[in-house]
Amino acid sequence: MGFSESLQMGQAGESIISRWLRSRGCAVLPVYEKIMDTGKGPHLFLPQGSVIAPDLFVFKGHDAWWIEAKHKEAFSWYRITSQWVTGIDLHHYEQYLRVDEMTPWPVWLLFLHRGGQAKDSPPNSPAGLFGQTLELLRHQENHRSDKWGKGGMVYWACNSLLLLESLPNMTKFHR
Repeated sequence: MGFSESLQMGQAGESIISRWLRSRGCAVLPVYEKIMDTGKGPHLFLPQGSVIAPDLFVFKGHDAWWIEAKHKEAFSWYRITSQWVTGIDLHHYEQYLRVDEMTPWPVWLLFLHRGGQAKDSPPNSPAGLFGQTLELLRHQENHRSDKWGKGGMVYWACNSLLLLESLPNMTKFHR
């Protein structure tokens, strides 16, 4: 999948996840870059420098949190630990950890998996909307790999994530 297709799939996933959050009474503020076509994602400007910002800022009443939304075809089967895993770019993960530490709002990673089949994986990948806070995930990494992404990837086992919504229930949030 090329960059354009990957971007479109990611934006579709953000939209689906945003509609799901709104259906639960949340307000959603998408965090987009100010200068287009820079190749850089949205940034959070701190008193000392900046970090890559998660995709969404969500609030409901007096509660608020950051959401990094991922949309993927399937979990991958990691043979070494015999588990379904999913992950994100290591550099972005490190940036989100800083957001988690520097702001009073927790950062959640949400993964919308369509239940397809990842390369070199069995066909029965779990499907649905999965998520967890970085506060917990930082202590539950399954593994890291420098084989994928520009600077490597970090992965978590499916069982370290909460199943927030089944895939059939998520289809009503597609448009």
